[in-house]
Amino acid sequence: MTKRDDALLFGNRFLTAPAPSETFPEEGMAATDAMRLVDVDLAMEGDPQRNLATFVTTWMEPEAQRLIAENLHRNFIDHAEYPISAEIEQRCVRMLADLFHAPGRTTGCRTQGSSEAIMLGALSLKWKWRERRQAANLSTDRPNLVFGGDVHVVWEKFCRYFDVEPRIVPLAEGKYTIGPEDVEPHLDENTIGVVAVLGTTFTGHKDDVVGIDKLLRDIRKRRDLDIPIHVDGASGAFVWPFLYPDSKWDFRLEQVRSINVSGHKYGLVYPGIGWLVFREESDLAKDLVFYENYLGKTDATFTLNFSTGASMVLAQYYNFVRLGRQGYTYVMKIMQENARALADNLRSSGRFEVIGSDLEQLPLVAFRLAGQHAYDESDIAWQLSAERGWMVPAYTLPPNAERVKILRALVKETLSREQVERLSQDIADACRTLDDKGAAHGIERAQVKRGTGY
Repeated sequence: MTKRDDALLFGNRFLTAPAPSETFPEEGMAATDAMRLVDVDLAMEGDPQRNLATFVTTWMEPEAQRLIAENLHRNFIDHAEYPISAEIEQRCVRMLADLFHAPGRTTGCRTQGSSEAIMLGALSLKWKWRERRQAANLSTDRPNLVFGGDVHVVWEKFCRYFDVEPRIVPLAEGKYTIGPEDVEPHLDENTIGVVAVLGTTFTGHKDDVVGIDKLLRDIRKRRDLDIPIHVDGASGAFVWPFLYPDSKWDFRLEQVRSINVSGHKYGLVYPGIGWLVFREESDLAKDLVFYENYLGKTDATFTLNFSTGASMVLAQYYNFVRLGRQGYTYVMKIMQENARALADNLRSSGRFEVIGSDLEQLPLVAFRLAGQHAYDESDIAWQLSAERGWMVPAYTLPPNAERVKILRALVKETLSREQVERLSQDIADACRTLDDKGAAHGIERAQVKRGTGY
């Protein structure tokens, strides 16, 4: 038999040719071989169980996975053909509006993630500002948006893509969120809104939404400027309602007009699913909604993406009815307990300073080296990865706190107390290795993930 005949009979148990990568392949291969080719490539990736960098969900219940698999073929945007999927989206929007204390009838939509939700929410801020300016016969050519250096990069993307001046409030060492005193100097008649972050990607804390709301209400009275707040709750809007239910950050505050949240983060759904919810229907600029006759039904669409799978919308609804408030509260509390255990271990080692664990915070641990060492946080991230495969990002904070470098460990549903203890020991072992050998080589450092937008 020829080598090709053997391959057809026995399968390519060990591929002897490079994987196609530069040109479109002339011939195909058996389904099993194609599956194994991809599996072999993916085997070199990191283990999601040890990925403490990503906010994104890496585990769902088998029943949810089955629901996802059985609906991968369903195109969410085909509302005429799949009306129940569209109805389930709106159920989720109404449930989120209730969770965020919307005062009455409202509107919202699913998105591909918080990035799309932010783009749409910020566009509505811009268009509502433009409506107000045009009604008063005022110029609309210099819009600006105020936010802190603690935001995700998508806010700067929005400003660049849609011609809005970003007015970025710098941070400071020891001050990693923003409040009313930081925001006020940047406000004027061209401010389309203020962004407040609920659960920053840097340290997991929240901006002073209560203080910013009070400032904007005072300005509305004194200067007749109605400046809304958009809360970027990408991570925190699925945490605060359950861990800190009495903490006001949502539609209980008068100037909060829209909120985004990522279902694929602490909403406990695989990527990608996000949500945008408005305080009232009138907070969505009507000219951003398109009505079109598509596939036999007139649909209203408010989205940057069009075709997308329905499975993650269904998975989000599954989690809502499966867990309810009681279940989400339980999951968030066990993550918080394990985060506190990790923080206690790091603090008691004497090597680390834990940042802001006494404040309202996402279930994570932000920490940095205490005292002087021959190595820094990036070296620990490298050594921890090299020795035990843990993925813990090290990064510097935004201006003007860029001299501060920290490590951040996400504590998610999949990180058990036993793993917390093992991680604590592995961090200690990595530090002992660095005590002996010194800092990591520049080539090693270059391989360490440093970003925060996971």
